[in-house]
Amino acid sequence: MNVAMNSCPELNTQRLLLRPFMLSDAGDVQRLAGDCRIADMTQNVPHPYEDGAAECWISGHALQFATGNSVTFAIVLQASGELVGCIGLRIKRDFDNAELGYWIGCPYWGQGYCTEAGEAVIEYAFTELGMNRIHATHFSRNQASGRVMEKLGMQMEGMLRQHVKKCGQYEDVVVRGLLRG
Repeated sequence: MNVAMNSCPELNTQRLLLRPFMLSDAGDVQRLAGDCRIADMTQNVPHPYEDGAAECWISGHALQFATGNSVTFAIVLQASGELVGCIGLRIKRDFDNAELGYWIGCPYWGQGYCTEAGEAVIEYAFTELGMNRIHATHFSRNQASGRVMEKLGMQMEGMLRQHVKKCGQYEDVVVRGLLRG
């Protein structure tokens, strides 16, 4: 693990490099996250993914990290340098907790990349950031994301019925959490 005080660290796993996004990633972000299947299963990814949106999103990461509000990693294959997705934490320092969020590009689904990246980010959150609790949410119909969270050791804590409105439809949101202890 390569941790600097003022910059987002890089984390290595068996197959992945988790690193800060670079503006040169914007085209891949727009292509991968712009797939309607990604937007359909996430609360925060827009569709269509407009030109310039990826650059704007990436440009905000350094300040969010520097202020301690979040850390966002590009998920990259070590072997090829190919961007496959995103994972990050929204940090609440006052409560020593963080919300885990992620997306994986559709061509890379079902290969365990999200679980592998999640393990590294959770370890980082507990050991380097001193978090006590990590939580995450997923739409109840997104069973694949629920399975990732289960593999990460997150326990179901509840369901928020019709909690969000996405594309004109109300969505039930499952809440899962993991404690450091």
